[in-house]
Amino acid sequence: MLRSFFVYLSKAAWARQIVTRWSIAWRMASRFVAGDKLEDAIAVIKTLNNKGINATLDHLGEHTTNAEEASRAVQDILKALDAIQESGVRANVSIKLTQIGLALDRNLCAQNLRQILDYARTLRNFIRIDMEDSSVTQLTLDLLKEMRDGGYGNVGIVIQSYLYRSDQDIQNLVKDCFKVRLCKGAYKEPAHIAYPRKADVDAAFDRLAEALMRGALEQGCPLISPDGRFPPMLALATHDEKRIVKAKEFARKVNLPKQAVEFQMLYGIRRDLQESLAAEGYPVRVYVPYGTEWYPYFMRRLGERPANVWFIVSNFFRR
Repeated sequence: MLRSFFVYLSKAAWARQIVTRWSIAWRMASRFVAGDKLEDAIAVIKTLNNKGINATLDHLGEHTTNAEEASRAVQDILKALDAIQESGVRANVSIKLTQIGLALDRNLCAQNLRQILDYARTLRNFIRIDMEDSSVTQLTLDLLKEMRDGGYGNVGIVIQSYLYRSDQDIQNLVKDCFKVRLCKGAYKEPAHIAYPRKADVDAAFDRLAEALMRGALEQGCPLISPDGRFPPMLALATHDEKRIVKAKEFARKVNLPKQAVEFQMLYGIRRDLQESLAAEGYPVRVYVPYGTEWYPYFMRRLGERPANVWFIVSNFFRR
């Protein structure tokens, strides 16, 4: 119920107008958003890099309403790639397809995606396509395959463990050594599409993580690149220590090298865990969002589960 409410608020214009005027809202959100400007995010990434942690840079925004907005989003993404190149930080870029026109026109989105991948390739960088709600899951996977078939090897995807379909999706992706970021899922989905119980989502996460680790071994997929820009085949996106412990235990059991599995977390959450994993020798990558469109992102973080409302507030006061 609470999750649905926050997902609703993330899309409600009236709520956005009210909440974004509250100074306390931005003060809380700024704990988890690097800042309004690209240079703010680069400064955060430099600090992370100094601690042995890589980053994924994300310019916040989604569901553009016209081709001009989508084009501006593309230019913002290209600027982010330029900033990474010029600063020399260990980072790549994450994008949402609705940000570059998926909801408007599939061909427009594909054209924009090729432009981004082409530019990233010239800079020897990697693009992660975020997975959004289930209404665009198949479209997203179709475009991913289209890009790989077109010769783009610098692109990866996100798979959400709460979707029933993810077992089959992982099987398909492993066959071709796609780079997969596994997360639990942040959108509200109906029970006929996604597991409604947390225990089932957790079990699916563990099962899919193991399938990806087996696939990485069987396919001989590459490790993380020396410059930190290209992740290994498997990235586990979770702050859940139980999930992390299980993944580490299975990796040791099958003799998967540490550099073949990357742990990913959100900026501002569990910094202690980020640093301890990096100290153990695992690749760690932090998702660093920036931009003026912080409101929907912040609301979804609150809505992922009821405990997050207190979790966000308590983390605001933890340094």
